Amino acid sequence: MAPQFILDIIAFISQPWPWWVAGPMIALIMFLLLKLGKEFGISANFRIMCAAEGAGDYADFFKFDWQSQGWNLLVALGAVFGGYMASHYFAGADGNIAHVSAATVESLRQLGLDYQEGQVPLIPEFYSWEALFTLPGFMVIVVGGFLVGFGARYAGGCTSGHAISGMSALQLGSLYAVIGFFAGGLLMTYVIFPLIF
Repeated sequence: MAPQFILDIIAFISQPWPWWVAGPMIALIMFLLLKLGKEFGISANFRIMCAAEGAGDYADFFKFDWQSQGWNLLVALGAVFGGYMASHYFAGADGNIAHVSAATVESLRQLGLDYQEGQVPLIPEFYSWEALFTLPGFMVIVVGGFLVGFGARYAGGCTSGHAISGMSALQLGSLYAVIGFFAGGLLMTYVIFPLIF
């Protein structure tokens, strides 16, 4: 049995946190990164991994000092392991940490998707081997995945890189990219997604 102070810490971490905690924490991290001359972005890690595996021998795009960007790879790995730990050790007795609004659940049901309220949105119509061999599944999984990867590279970064890092550095290009992300998301949600499903 763990000591009481450990259980108290786990209970404190496991509670829902208000939105105003995350904002200042992100601002503090971004201030430190800017002060250290570093830029944050998750999609940059794909380039780092390729460069570390020797892709620079085949394309000049991967010829750079990838070791100086290793800290960014640790951030991505920390997000993966942090998510795992949160879902397995801090999710409460029932393991249910998904909080999806009733309006979203109703929208999914109107599209004919069998979504169970209170579960992580892992909808079989999207994410299964059977779905991969259907036209809608192929469009979402393969074509959508390609467009996300291509778009992040073409835009010079992903949503976290532009919306958090780029905009905190007052980069005008990041503002344009974020406007494009939101416009594309709205177009997908209200126009393309209903047409596919």
